[in-house]
Amino acid sequence: MSNLYAVGDIHGQIHMLEALVERAPFREEDEIVFLGDFIDRGRDSKAVVEFLLGFRREFPKTVFLRGNHEDMLLDYLAGGGSYYPGVYLMNGGEATLENYRDERGDVRIPPEHLKFLNALEWIHVSRGFIFVHAGLRPGVPIDRQDPMDMVWIREEFFHAQYDFGKPVVFGHTPGWEIKNVLPFYLGIDTSAVHGGRLTCVQLAEGELVECHQVSSREVE
Repeated sequence: MSNLYAVGDIHGQIHMLEALVERAPFREEDEIVFLGDFIDRGRDSKAVVEFLLGFRREFPKTVFLRGNHEDMLLDYLAGGGSYYPGVYLMNGGEATLENYRDERGDVRIPPEHLKFLNALEWIHVSRGFIFVHAGLRPGVPIDRQDPMDMVWIREEFFHAQYDFGKPVVFGHTPGWEIKNVLPFYLGIDTSAVHGGRLTCVQLAEGELVECHQVSSREVE
């Protein structure tokens, strides 16, 4: 039987991602959900995207969700409109843009990377779990959730401990430990880019089965 995994926010930490993938017992038939925020703040966002493209070829049932940082980048590349001017750069975007600058200083994102970013999903439901980057608005049906809430919401979601009928697995809100409030939610952004860990969880029938955590000290 295949396993179901979720991976927290990476934020350009390619060495932590490589170490985690080497350590986790992924199999080709497993379903692996990455919760978004692959880019920004860290130094190697381009390398992370390239690695994830190769990872999907090896593990075809992988699902990639859109985080607020991917959403800000796409808005920035499109000329803005959804965010105040400068918000993306103030939130660690310059580190990503530097990865994609050519010799003349122009930002050149490969078509395969752009295709990947534009195809990111807002939400994923599978095997009794809801996967989303940031969380959901309490009291709002799943099919009527605002995409901005799905990539930005914080306190209104996790303080409510609202029952959406399935546990919600999310990232976005960093901490030093996972936020295990099952059966309501499971938060797995363990501050990879802030000196914490990159976390991957294996899930089964409403339970947290195991946790692979790679610390920054282990990959220096």
